[in-house]
Amino acid sequence: MNRMDRLLGIVTLLQSKKYVPAEKIAAKYNISVRTVYRDVKALVELGIPVSFEPNRGYFVVQGYFLPPVAFSSEEANALLLTESLVYGFADKSIQKHYSSALNKVKAVLRSTQKEKLDFLDRSIRMQMHPNLQMNFEYLSQLQAAITNQTIIHLDYTNAKEESTKRKLEPIGLIYYAFSWHLIGWCYLRKDYRDFKLMRIKGLQVTDQPFQKKDHISISEFMKQLPVNY
Repeated sequence: MNRMDRLLGIVTLLQSKKYVPAEKIAAKYNISVRTVYRDVKALVELGIPVSFEPNRGYFVVQGYFLPPVAFSSEEANALLLTESLVYGFADKSIQKHYSSALNKVKAVLRSTQKEKLDFLDRSIRMQMHPNLQMNFEYLSQLQAAITNQTIIHLDYTNAKEESTKRKLEPIGLIYYAFSWHLIGWCYLRKDYRDFKLMRIKGLQVTDQPFQKKDHISISEFMKQLPVNY
């Protein structure tokens, strides 16, 4: 990778995260931390507002946007293939947002790339078992609730077809046993519970912040799963 491509990559990386330590940039591009310092200095000299916060790392000053960049054909093909996976393993809300994002990618492609991408689109299909169809629209809302750490209310039907209402603090989503599962702190049970998304009959996302302050990580909860996949 030449230096100009690396500089562009660093800007893209900085815009994708709130803070990026120099060590992480160095590891990603297989360069020394000293080279990172020189690259950041070069970006500042080019007029890109890169700043630094001790113990956190580099960041691009809020309000700066990099103009649309060109995608390689391989990058566009990878995103197109991922769209097939999204339609196989995500619900309708995520499918809608992903398609919108992919259309924005297509908009900056060259004409020849668009033609090749359209041809590839007609050449990729995914056949899913009917039982794996995601006929719900909760993933996008749940992602927002997890990110914003806000309380949700569920209308839920368990495996015995018993209906219940739950108040939860959602901490994460896990795909296992061929289904999406919501993990959250249940006010009724006073413990963490696992809710299969296909059994959710109603969802209300509130603007009420979490009351519990010491939630376990989703990785820690995964150690309790009944299966390994």
